[in-house]
Amino acid sequence: MPAKARKSYNIAVKDSGNIFLVGMMGAGKTTVGRLLASRLNRSFVDADHELEARCGVKVPVIFEFEGEAGFRLREAAVLDELTARSGIVLATGGGAVLREENRKHLSTRGVVIYLRAQPRDLYIRTRHDKNRPLLATPDPLGRLEELFTERDPLYAEVADLIVDTGRQGVQILLKQILSTLAEQWHVSA
Repeated sequence: MPAKARKSYNIAVKDSGNIFLVGMMGAGKTTVGRLLASRLNRSFVDADHELEARCGVKVPVIFEFEGEAGFRLREAAVLDELTARSGIVLATGGGAVLREENRKHLSTRGVVIYLRAQPRDLYIRTRHDKNRPLLATPDPLGRLEELFTERDPLYAEVADLIVDTGRQGVQILLKQILSTLAEQWHVSA
């Protein structure tokens, strides 16, 4: 199905009231998601925080003991459950789009907003964060560039709306998102 036709189909079937935020680590999914949920009077869920609560340990510990493959299996199960809910704003983990089943759940169960940020901006935002196991390398900026190259097409594939976060403030991003939601999906605050 062509991308434009797929988007029209998705808009027609998205009656769950869900809004899913995708994007790289540090793109602002949690920050924007909390504000968006508050403005829309919806529940906010952070998929990584939910996974940590269920496992009783932080994401880096899951990576340490189960590797990325084990983490992704757990993440897929949590995303399947969370995306099946109604009326939530969900911040996904940066790698959630890597699995085809996750992309399907996201694109068919809610409106997907891709918060796009460039690797340099992401590096500035995440350089002091010790909870990013994929950035525990000698060259975190280089790693962010690799991840962006791999993931950007996948984020775009599932996105109904792409918002470049750049260096603009959160309130400007929120206003832009709310305006588009009101125009295209008749969602209002």
